[in-house]
Amino acid sequence: MSENIKPQNSSEEVDLGQLFKLIGDAFNKLFRFIGNIFKWIFHFLIGILIFVQKHFLKFAIAGLIGLIIGGILDYRKEPKYISKMVVEPNFQSVQQLYNDIDFYNELASSKDSVTLASSLNISVSEAASIKEIKSRSFSDENQKFKLFDAFLKTLDTTTRAIIDYKSFLDNFNTFDARFHEISIISTNSRVAKKTQGAIISSITNNDYFELQKKISDENIVLQEEIYKTQLQQIDSLQRFYREVMLKTAEKEGGGTTINLAGTKEDTKELELLKQIDILKENLVLLNQERANKANTLNVISAFPERGVEMKKVFDRYLFWCFGGAIAVMFLVLVLRELNRFLEKYQKNNMAK
Repeated sequence: MSENIKPQNSSEEVDLGQLFKLIGDAFNKLFRFIGNIFKWIFHFLIGILIFVQKHFLKFAIAGLIGLIIGGILDYRKEPKYISKMVVEPNFQSVQQLYNDIDFYNELASSKDSVTLASSLNISVSEAASIKEIKSRSFSDENQKFKLFDAFLKTLDTTTRAIIDYKSFLDNFNTFDARFHEISIISTNSRVAKKTQGAIISSITNNDYFELQKKISDENIVLQEEIYKTQLQQIDSLQRFYREVMLKTAEKEGGGTTINLAGTKEDTKELELLKQIDILKENLVLLNQERANKANTLNVISAFPERGVEMKKVFDRYLFWCFGGAIAVMFLVLVLRELNRFLEKYQKNNMAK
């Protein structure tokens, strides 16, 4: 039996050896392929550096010309100023705010200075200086947590159990934010401040929002009266419990007794004290709500008297002319080198 087993082991060893050899060859081919890619990238970068070195003077001259042209254009260009205002819309007026800003921006983009001047209560020349009006929302994590907490309070117990913070953030959009920033870009540094009244009045003079504000004010007054009435009732109950305790003490006579457990009246008075604290806290929150909803559109930070000049690198002709001149020079030189290669290739093929 031993003679029959030996040939089988030898065959298995040969098969395993061939398998390992195939795996080794495959890895060698893979490493060579990866090495060739790195070699090609290296030679390509070296080729670019040699090309730049060969034509460095041409690139320098093109860049200098671009800087001169860009400098002249920047010098002749009117400076732009940006002014920002931060607002807090109430009574779901944020949608109307964004609609109005989009409308103003459309007028500025189409250079309809007459309509824009009429809408913002400014002169036509001041309206013509406005280049862009935009709005955006911003919220930090603390504000998002507060909005999430307020959102949970509006849900029932069953729905609240299946809603998490991540799901809330996935559905969070621009209109859910509490604060919104309005920006005006203009060649007139003082025009933004003049538009502030018109932007705010376009929201506050809306009949729907005026009605919502009126109802909100009435509800706040009504809630305040309820809290104050409850405080008066609790005060009356406190006086009543004190009188009961005094009469109870008089009936007990002159004996000295110590009741560590306390009476029912003592327990009820402690509960009343807790209710007083809760009602006072509710009054404080109600006053905060009254302050926050005093206007349809609260101005957190108004437009400054004078805008800030925009000096971003990407907004300057100097940057674009410099980069454009070098890019054009690079394209011309590459096309010239390609043309030489094609001519040389054609001559060699024709000679054959």
